[in-house]
Amino acid sequence: MPEQFIPGQRWISNTESDLGLGSVLRSEGRRVALAFPASGEQRIYAVDNAPLTRVRFSPGDWIETRDGHRLRVEQVEERGGLIHYLGTSSEGLEHHCPEGELSNTLQLSRPQERLLSGQLDDSRWFELRLQTHQQLQRLDRSHLLGLGGARTELLLHQLYIAHEVSRRAAPRVLLADEVGLGKTIEACLILHQQLLTGQASRVLIMVPEPLLHQWLVELLRKFNLHFSIFDEERCQAIEASGEGDKPFSAEQLVLCSPTLFKGNYERQKQLVTGEWDLVIVDEAHHLEWSEKDASEEYLLVEALSTVSPGLLLLTATPEQLGSAGHFARLRLLDPDRFHSLEIFQQEEAQYEPIAEVVDLLLEGKTLDKDAASVLLEKLHETESHELISRWNDTSAHELERNELIDMLLDRHGTSRILFRNTRSRIKGFPGRELHRHPLPLPDQYAAALESDQPDAAAALTPELLYRAHAGTPWWRFDPRIAWLITLLGRLDGAKVLMICSSAETAMEIGEALKTLEGINAGLFHEGMSIMERDRTAAWFADPEEGCQLLICSEIGSEGRNFQFAHHLIMFDLPLNPDLLEQRIGRLDRIGQRETIQIHVPYFEETSQAVLLRWYHEGLNAFEHTSPSGHAVFSQLKPALIQALEESETDPEQIEPLINTTRILREEADEHLKKGRDHLLEINSCREQEAEEIKQHIEEAENPLALQAYAHHLFALIGVESEEHSAGSLILKPGTHMVTDSLPALPQDGMTCTFQRRIALSHEDRHFLTWEHPLMRGTMEMVTDMELGNSCVVAIKHPHLKAGTLLLEMLYTLECPAPKKLQAGRFLENTVTRLLIDQQLNPISDRLNHTEINGALVPLEKGTILKIITALRDHITAMVKRGEEQAEPLQQRAVEEALAQTSHHFDHERERLESLQKVNPNIRDEEVTMLVYQQELLDAHLKASRMRLDALRLIVSL
Repeated sequence: MPEQFIPGQRWISNTESDLGLGSVLRSEGRRVALAFPASGEQRIYAVDNAPLTRVRFSPGDWIETRDGHRLRVEQVEERGGLIHYLGTSSEGLEHHCPEGELSNTLQLSRPQERLLSGQLDDSRWFELRLQTHQQLQRLDRSHLLGLGGARTELLLHQLYIAHEVSRRAAPRVLLADEVGLGKTIEACLILHQQLLTGQASRVLIMVPEPLLHQWLVELLRKFNLHFSIFDEERCQAIEASGEGDKPFSAEQLVLCSPTLFKGNYERQKQLVTGEWDLVIVDEAHHLEWSEKDASEEYLLVEALSTVSPGLLLLTATPEQLGSAGHFARLRLLDPDRFHSLEIFQQEEAQYEPIAEVVDLLLEGKTLDKDAASVLLEKLHETESHELISRWNDTSAHELERNELIDMLLDRHGTSRILFRNTRSRIKGFPGRELHRHPLPLPDQYAAALESDQPDAAAALTPELLYRAHAGTPWWRFDPRIAWLITLLGRLDGAKVLMICSSAETAMEIGEALKTLEGINAGLFHEGMSIMERDRTAAWFADPEEGCQLLICSEIGSEGRNFQFAHHLIMFDLPLNPDLLEQRIGRLDRIGQRETIQIHVPYFEETSQAVLLRWYHEGLNAFEHTSPSGHAVFSQLKPALIQALEESETDPEQIEPLINTTRILREEADEHLKKGRDHLLEINSCREQEAEEIKQHIEEAENPLALQAYAHHLFALIGVESEEHSAGSLILKPGTHMVTDSLPALPQDGMTCTFQRRIALSHEDRHFLTWEHPLMRGTMEMVTDMELGNSCVVAIKHPHLKAGTLLLEMLYTLECPAPKKLQAGRFLENTVTRLLIDQQLNPISDRLNHTEINGALVPLEKGTILKIITALRDHITAMVKRGEEQAEPLQQRAVEEALAQTSHHFDHERERLESLQKVNPNIRDEEVTMLVYQQELLDAHLKASRMRLDALRLIVSL
């Protein structure tokens, strides 16, 4: 018999659940009127087919009254068609609550509440819910979380450093790879991992002002990290807005330059008190320090280092820094360990004999008596005697060599806090070839140079001098334009990158090419937005429809690499070898497959010609990287400036300068080569471990599985998807999405790809991985909302009789631990599926989830509601039986997790304590932190509880 509608009863709309709880106002004939006080709405329904479900709670449920009391239901009574609840508050007080006193905004979110009240979802949401829980569990258990989701090549040395460093709770390291090896990527990988795992939430990055944009682009385009650039104007704006006197607290991820704090002690104080979890300092070798004095910038970083748990310093190689400079960086990381320059230098000198032994081991040569005695003195352990003996007896077996090297690595003075890779060890760099193109100096430029008498730097760009006081465009007579047009034709469509010093020059060259020859070149300068640069970069990268030439300004090209091109034109030359290398570095990257062709047009018998010769014949800076270039330039800069200024009056002056430069450069390079620490290089990239890391990332990436899951996810949520091109698609918010917006999905949509190869060559497309904010955020949204937690389906299965009732339950194991403890790594089964039959027997192993999905048949909503009403008590008993099944699973999962944490932390602690005996760089704080982390994590794991996440009632037809 259908339930009667009586005034005061509480019902909920099956089609408009957002109205809140409804209350029957009156029932007249075939109509019933309900008020929904929470939304201020009223509805009138036909009694026979009203889309309504009676709200009914059971003992054990929690309810909320209109006056805010929260009660646990102890007893349920029905009087005159109205329900009365007797319950106990959290304070232990007894309360009586007629159903009319229930809160109007009470949400039926628990699966059993929604199921029994007829709040049902499409079964596809239940399937998606299970898949999503399983994928999130897999991600949480991965020790590589944060390392695979970036738009970067999977380079062994970068992956190794990032993995090794990110395992530490508060990393404090020096990243000192040679130029072009990607220190920025290494730092960002570590940062990305620290943020995703919750190890860090407040991050400060300090970089020289010219590199701010480079970092901003790198963080956003490669790692989907939205940093905010802070300058004085922004700080003042925050203070003026009334948000307080701590401007750096306004954002979690802050990017700034040391120049902001120069002479501004109030800003310095605000920065140091910013409670940063991780501080990253780029170009740290520019921080000046001596035993007697230190620069303002150095003292600021030193103050930050004392209050910030994590610190990453990106710097030049130790050989370039020199002993004192190297020590100055190390004392920022660990001032207790590195407290005396004199003691540090003594320790370094004591280590020098080890370097020769390492070379013998690497070359597989027999260890003579002297080498063996050095090893024995360093290693001490008895087993080293046997290892050395076996080494000499077995002609350098790989196993013995690796064991000896590993023992030395563990004892290496700075190997845990210093990582330095060199080009000589990292393969994959291209060759470089210089093409000089001499051109006559136009009379107009000669007159401008004669009139203005510019300094050496200004004379290198005569077009800028001419532009200042002339009306005719300089490009109409500059022979470099005609030369450029001819070269582009000769290269027959090959991609060409051209760099010049200023944005104005870049734009005017673009105008000249279009006016004179109808050539549409891409432009890339600091006046363009990031999105405009992205589009230009994508246009340049397109092999078929893209432009042949991309014209970049000096600043505008920072942070962008175009290794798919191998022709580089330097329209002018910078007066700094670091900038020269930075220009070539746009193409000279790992992954470049062609010899880089460097074209330099220059005016004969001018300072341009002198500087070209000095770079090429003195520093050899065009065709090889020059690690010593900056030091030699600093030493000879006055003489170079004089040679440039006297290029016309005394052209022969350059000859002795070139000879001096060559001698100094060769001496410096030889010194750097001898000073190289091969053991440190090995420790900066243990290739076998790095290969395993890369392999695990590639396996976990699984773009086909990700694409299939994402298609299912976005289709259900209502995201519109269309193919863009092979391997890429366009996602847009749909008009019928189940939510107003999705994390990281713009209103105008996004173009994306699941393939790393495509993402690397098309920076305008998002690289969708399991770690992308859109994927991760949407997955967490699915598990947080109630959609899919209450379903009823019908199936036809050969092994089930008609009328059979089954209940499929999803339980999640929830650990209330801070994210930074990464409890998910130790919980093997955070989602459990149970299947109970109508005799209350568990049958999960007899009928799996996939089988059920494959046997679904349609069932009318009206029939479903009748089944729920008729079998309410039986369904409640099945839920209770599921809870009984889940309880021992919870206990077992917690016990297994505690065993895993014990094994993990015991092993790590024993390793550190063992290393501490032979390597003073193992800080006591590291061991103490491990003990504290284990105690804290164990306490949280013991508080884990199984929670019923979703129900699916299954009726066999």
